Amino acid sequence: MAETRIAGMNAESGRWLYVAIGLLMNLCLGAVYAFSVFRLPLESTWGISATQSGLPFMVFLAMFALFMALAGGLVGRWGARKTALLGGVLVGAGWILSGFATNIALLTVFYGGIAGAGVGIIYGCPIAVSAKWFPDKKGIAVGLTVMGFGLSALIMVPLMTRMINNPAVGALGTFKYLGIAFLAVLVLLSLPLRMPAADWRPRGWTGGGAGGDAAGVDIDRKQMVRTSTFYALWGTYAIGCLAGLMAIGIAKPFGEEILRAAGYGDVRMQSLLTTMVALFAVFNGVGRPLFGWLTDKLNPRRTAVLSFVLILVASALLYLLGNASPVLYFIAFAVLYLNLGGWLAIAPTATATLFGTTHYGKNYGLVFTSYGVGAIAGMLLSGVIKDATGAYLPVFLPVMALAAFGAIVAWLGLKPVRAASR
Repeated sequence: MAETRIAGMNAESGRWLYVAIGLLMNLCLGAVYAFSVFRLPLESTWGISATQSGLPFMVFLAMFALFMALAGGLVGRWGARKTALLGGVLVGAGWILSGFATNIALLTVFYGGIAGAGVGIIYGCPIAVSAKWFPDKKGIAVGLTVMGFGLSALIMVPLMTRMINNPAVGALGTFKYLGIAFLAVLVLLSLPLRMPAADWRPRGWTGGGAGGDAAGVDIDRKQMVRTSTFYALWGTYAIGCLAGLMAIGIAKPFGEEILRAAGYGDVRMQSLLTTMVALFAVFNGVGRPLFGWLTDKLNPRRTAVLSFVLILVASALLYLLGNASPVLYFIAFAVLYLNLGGWLAIAPTATATLFGTTHYGKNYGLVFTSYGVGAIAGMLLSGVIKDATGAYLPVFLPVMALAAFGAIVAWLGLKPVRAASR
């Protein structure tokens, strides 16, 4: 049998190109995390409320999760290239059309609906490709692939801010220009995507999967939902995302509470918070390859428990001592961001490890719906508690309880499928 080659290199070396392609694609897709920079300009331009300006972001996340589930089977039927091309075209079109929106309702349809659906369709494609080409290193390959999604805000926030502040461009012009760029980049990067042959294996690799958990297990979505392992993974993923996305939502206003209580003036406080939030994005990005590597080394169950312990400790420190220490605030929120990034690697790696890669697109599409549930629940929880108590600090009480519950569920439920089904 002829040796498999990628871009003229042997497959063991050339397969890393797919990780690089996936990382670059995710830098474009993760621009949603920078949406907050549009909110004040839109509120000023259209005279809308803060609640209204957040609608496109919420709808985007909901459509993202929904279309991950609905389109999960497309990779199996069409292949990664065609599926990614469809998603990339929708992402670009959604951003470009957003530039022509005349009110928040149209922006919600164009940005939240069309672009959000496009991201849901394309997001799983580079992940599935990486998981297929790296059966021996699923965690680190998937983690590096999705790292771009977490790091995107670090690049996009200053770029978008500069474009929005340019009178010749403005907020709506920024949507148009970035949409054209995203369309071109995503279409070009989609073209090289392909899966390995069914019988391809890395040279010298004899099987065993990440952590050796589920060697030989390869089940479809119908079989997956009959296992208790699936529900444990879905629930723990939702809790991990709830804590992390809630932290993203309140990082800046909660930081203002902390720094103001510590006596910082407005100018110094805003400068410091801007730096902190940028660094949080780095932790979000780094958490993905780090926890992907840990999932390879420890297995999904131990890595999930470790993540929940870190979330519990960070939340407890914030609740008990956070008001007194800006340094502690930074450390604790860095841990929360790290773990949000971590769960975006733990869950896809666990899906491939526990249920196999043959039906990965459909399987992870269903697992990913927990991300949408966690995102919406996290935003609603923090808002309700803030409105009821007048402060963000009490938010961390339910987060501590959920982290403890998540650790128990992970330890008892994230078992190899054969053991769970016996």
